[in-house]
Amino acid sequence: VQLQASGGGLVQAGESLTLSCVVSGTTFSRRTMGWYRQVPEKPREFVAFISSTWQTTYADSVKGRFTISRDSYRNMVYLRMDSLKPEDTAVYYCHDPPQYWGQGTQVTVSS
Repeated sequence: VQLQASGGGLVQAGESLTLSCVVSGTTFSRRTMGWYRQVPEKPREFVAFISSTWQTTYADSVKGRFTISRDSYRNMVYLRMDSLKPEDTAVYYCHDPPQYWGQGTQVTVSS
């Protein structure tokens, strides 16, 4: 299983960014997929999940600002991030639980 995340970058507070993750080597349509993030010297933290039936779960810190979605034809999972805050700065990882992770993409939000 391989996960390739992209779409990170440097934005200003209040702006939006969409992360993408392409997944291969698994039956994507049956998988729950997720996004996590990590800042230096802190544990990786949960951001959002989306099930195979499009049920979504969000961390309280991003609820109402971030939207997770998926495209089962393209084997892609997305994270739309609106109203970004400096505290959203982190490396974002896509995740195929329990053990598969993408390589991470850096998101930096300036104040």
